[in-house]
Amino acid sequence: MLRISDKEFVQLANYIKANYGIYLKKEKQTLVLGRLSNVLTENNFTSFNDYFNYLIADKTGDAIGTLVDKITTNHTFFMREIDHFNFFRDKILPHLVNTSKDKDLRIWSAGCSSGEEPYTIAMIIDEFLGADKKWWDAKVLATDISSKVLDIALKGVYDNEGIATIPPFWKLNYFEKLNNDRSVLVNKIKNEVIYRKFNLMDGVFPFRKKFQVIFCRNVMIYFDNQTKLDLVKKFYDITEPGGYLFIGHSESLNRNETEYKYIMPAVYRKES
Repeated sequence: MLRISDKEFVQLANYIKANYGIYLKKEKQTLVLGRLSNVLTENNFTSFNDYFNYLIADKTGDAIGTLVDKITTNHTFFMREIDHFNFFRDKILPHLVNTSKDKDLRIWSAGCSSGEEPYTIAMIIDEFLGADKKWWDAKVLATDISSKVLDIALKGVYDNEGIATIPPFWKLNYFEKLNNDRSVLVNKIKNEVIYRKFNLMDGVFPFRKKFQVIFCRNVMIYFDNQTKLDLVKKFYDITEPGGYLFIGHSESLNRNETEYKYIMPAVYRKES
């Protein structure tokens, strides 16, 4: 029977935190064992030390991708935390449309998981701009550390149960049925989202222009406080003056530790 020693857990946890920001507390040791046991068995590893050496030696990124997928929860759905999307539609978009000089929307979905969040944003933008959309650069950047969820997002295929919460107008105009169980987004929406693999722990964010809106929701729950503070500072630096940061409702920012101004639950703004 596989076991993970305290030393092996600390070694693995330290590596994950140093490279991916994910903080695994001691009480997660049993969870890590449970979620990774099948991975070790399938690859014929008899110890976590052998598995760790395999992680370090693998140059393809597949091994670490599997590890991250196993220890995080890619749980999301269309219209999740709907008050955020209503605020984006009713307050932010009208302001951006009225003040933009170059008809350029710069929206980033950081930690996009399987695509429900960025596609929701893209549908809101399409509906809001209507016939004028052809004059706008309104593509949404969507990034995640997991190749697995990015592959799902790129396909744009979802169970019909998964799109049950979206407005009927969207189902009619933005989805096509594949069969009785699944539907696929139309290219008009799929093409409006640019997917990239990206590690939020990278020292430098390689973006030429600052973002007007950043969604990073239910990602920082995996980080300790210092990692979160460092990431929020990088977000702030890449946010355009007057721009917004959305985080998850289960997350919060200490107003004494960030330059963002609190607007409403889980919504912050970089003042002009």
